[in-house]
Amino acid sequence: MDSGLFNVILEYINIVFMMFTITLFLIFTTMGYLSTRNSIHYKKKNSFGDLSKIMASPLAPSITIIAPAYNEGLTIVENIRSLLSLQYVNYEVMVVNDGSKDDTLEKMIAAYDLVKVERDIDPEWKCKPIRGVYKSGQRSFSKLTVIDKENGGKSDALNTGIYLAESKYVGCIDVDCLLMPDSLLHVVKSFFQRSKKRVIAVGGVVRVANSCKIDGGQLEEIRMPKNWLAKFQLLEYTRSFLLGRMAWGRLDSLLIISGAFGFFDREIALAIGGYDTKTVGEDMEIVFRMRKYMHERREPYTVEYIPDPLCWTEVPEDLKIFVGQRDRWSRGNLETLFKHKEMFFNSKYGRLGLLSYPYWFFYEWLAPILEVTGLISILLFYYLGILNIDFFIAITFMVYAFAIMFSFYAILWEIYTYNQYTKTKDIITLMLFALIEPFVYHPIVTFSAIKGNYKKLFNIKAGWGTITRKGFSKA
Repeated sequence: MDSGLFNVILEYINIVFMMFTITLFLIFTTMGYLSTRNSIHYKKKNSFGDLSKIMASPLAPSITIIAPAYNEGLTIVENIRSLLSLQYVNYEVMVVNDGSKDDTLEKMIAAYDLVKVERDIDPEWKCKPIRGVYKSGQRSFSKLTVIDKENGGKSDALNTGIYLAESKYVGCIDVDCLLMPDSLLHVVKSFFQRSKKRVIAVGGVVRVANSCKIDGGQLEEIRMPKNWLAKFQLLEYTRSFLLGRMAWGRLDSLLIISGAFGFFDREIALAIGGYDTKTVGEDMEIVFRMRKYMHERREPYTVEYIPDPLCWTEVPEDLKIFVGQRDRWSRGNLETLFKHKEMFFNSKYGRLGLLSYPYWFFYEWLAPILEVTGLISILLFYYLGILNIDFFIAITFMVYAFAIMFSFYAILWEIYTYNQYTKTKDIITLMLFALIEPFVYHPIVTFSAIKGNYKKLFNIKAGWGTITRKGFSKA
């Protein structure tokens, strides 16, 4: 190849990398600005008025919390006790035992004096066979309903709950999640605070509960995780939930609600057929379909986002389990993006088609692939002796500095807004982990994403995987 042409190609590659980097900087800077504006707006809006008396009234709208359970015998009794202690009157806790092979059902029956009751069930509803519906014989546990069914996976269990619930709203959570006592007050308020748009879903921040002191289903003390992997996830969750999703909420373009804490207008959820049982990214996919449904009907709607720390969950501390989880998330992203590919740069869907979908495509799905491709190119260029060392060092330092700045801002904004970690030692620890994250944690996340994409693109059979939890600390 002519040396002049080769130099032009190299220069073009440098420009492409530079433009991609600058675009990424602009996007994340904008997200930081939007999330800040939205957080300030939210805190001002909620600084006055007390809805607790209204929402504690029997006239308050009904809501059913659906919690799928599979082999949760170790903690199921305490988890249910926590859900039954929420500060709200008109709600139901529906635990769906999804064919557990351990003593989950037996422990619930013994602890809550459950007896089988008759319930009309539509045989046409698409879910695995229901073996029984249980209610408590004790008045103090009257809010509890347990559904026992054959194993069909999390989505199938949630669909069963959505169908059997009779409330106006349904909350789909993980059974081992810890909800704050006033969480339902915030959720229902979010459904009713709009006057011109119908709120079809409400999502919120998910916090890391590893190493926190939890007793009797109540959060007694917030502690920094002891495990190194959990610390990195705490940093990532702070950045993602407090800045990223808050920004998309400001634009009314949020495309994902965490499966650990998501609440939906039951009528709309039923209209679209519930969760897709054929995808492992069900929490993202259902929001896509609900939004498309409302867009196509041309009805004004929105998806609300709550930044208050209302939900705490245990994140993986084992590296193998963590990689499996992120592998599954990547497959779920790809499945959802492919299934709804008609939204890509489609003005029919407004900001969702022109902004949200392209972002998820380029920076959530494609970015890890581009990173690996770029790394291979750098090694190849270095081997061939054509790597522009000065340019490489400059752009690497710029990317690293920006990543650190963004993480530091997330940490400082968390301190300013909710200040969950009050010890100076904890803040310094998070900042130190932010400094090494690009070299330790990020490569693991990227590897997991590549692994998930490889499985999906080459049609390698893989399911939900197994997540083994250690349980909350009481000491």
